[in-house]
Amino acid sequence: MDRIRIVGGNQLHGVIPISGAKNAALPLMIASLLTDDTLTLENVPHLADVEQLIRILGNHGADISVNGRRERQGESYARTIHFTSRNIVSTTAPYELVSKMRASFWVIGPLLAREGKARVSLPGGCAIGTRPVDLFIEGLAALGANIEIDGGYIDATAPEGGLTGGRYVFPKVSVGATHVLMMAATLANGTTVIGNAAREPEVADLAKCLNAMGAKITGAGTGTITIEGVRSLSGARHRVLPDRIETGTYAMAVAMTGGDVILEDTDSSLLETALEAIRRTGAEISETNSGIRVVRNRAGIRPVDIVTDPFPGFPTDLQAQFMGLMTKSSGVSHITETIFENRFMHVQELARLGAKISLSGQTAKIEGVSRLKGAPVMATDLRASVSLVIAGLAAEGETMVSRVYHLDRGFERLEEKLTRCGAHVERVSD
Repeated sequence: MDRIRIVGGNQLHGVIPISGAKNAALPLMIASLLTDDTLTLENVPHLADVEQLIRILGNHGADISVNGRRERQGESYARTIHFTSRNIVSTTAPYELVSKMRASFWVIGPLLAREGKARVSLPGGCAIGTRPVDLFIEGLAALGANIEIDGGYIDATAPEGGLTGGRYVFPKVSVGATHVLMMAATLANGTTVIGNAAREPEVADLAKCLNAMGAKITGAGTGTITIEGVRSLSGARHRVLPDRIETGTYAMAVAMTGGDVILEDTDSSLLETALEAIRRTGAEISETNSGIRVVRNRAGIRPVDIVTDPFPGFPTDLQAQFMGLMTKSSGVSHITETIFENRFMHVQELARLGAKISLSGQTAKIEGVSRLKGAPVMATDLRASVSLVIAGLAAEGETMVSRVYHLDRGFERLEEKLTRCGAHVERVSD
């Protein structure tokens, strides 16, 4: 099993190309099930979750071809993938596939809308909270779907004549459920209005792609989305937006180690709240013609309190990384997690490096220390794993991160990108 070995102490200098967003690519790939034409997606990252979803879509009958090209300044691949779901050969998403990645559950929306039925296993994924599917079920039921749960599967059927537009107000903001309901509503009869919708950039990106396919969606990126159903969708070509979580992660890595790095091919508007929090720690962040420049000299890291919130608030997917940064701040900071319960599993692993963190409910108190010391640590989930990398970059000596398959789910060629900027990071195979 692979591990990541880090020898801390080096500043970061250079250029890091930002990959396409995993959280945008996955729903875009699933949207290909809505049409029998070809959907071409550019800038798709090469990640374990993407590869898993390719297998799942293939199970439903999608024909998929991949083209890759070497980036000019980075060693990552910006891939173009063509999806053609001319014939849906199965409307069942089995447990052995869905249990490995929660987002694969989202195929329930397109399958139900296009084929009138779907049998989908209850989802799996990172163990960072229960994340129930109630909102998905209630939203699809508002479009007329009949839903039953049987033997660990959700059986969904549309009435004769298909789904019907309706109105549904989410009692709690859910990015995944917003994706699913929006996709299902594109082929429903009549107009659907989604209230308290997720406003994340990835939701707006999916709507942009669906509109290019012939959908009629307005309001994506706001709390109210309106979808006027159409009879069918066509193919389209769409470029996946930059990964704001990867952008914020590398910005925090520079804030932690010091240095001067250009984060290339990204957009500051995707994570303004997070960038402002990083600025408050003492880093300088500015826009360039090619992306974002992050600079920090050897001055101390200032403590900053944050509270995670749905977009445009501070992203929960950057919470662990920010905690890693705060372990070396010059004072006491507090991080409150409001999105997921049980998302502080990285605390004990950071403590192995010398961090001083205490928990009270959903709030972590971090007392900054002057030095961290390398140690063997274990990744517990995707975002927690990269918080250990950030801490390891500033720790004295060697940090060895195990269970890096979590990293491979969401960070494309992380060790190569950091190494090109002067970090001592390498993948070790047992």
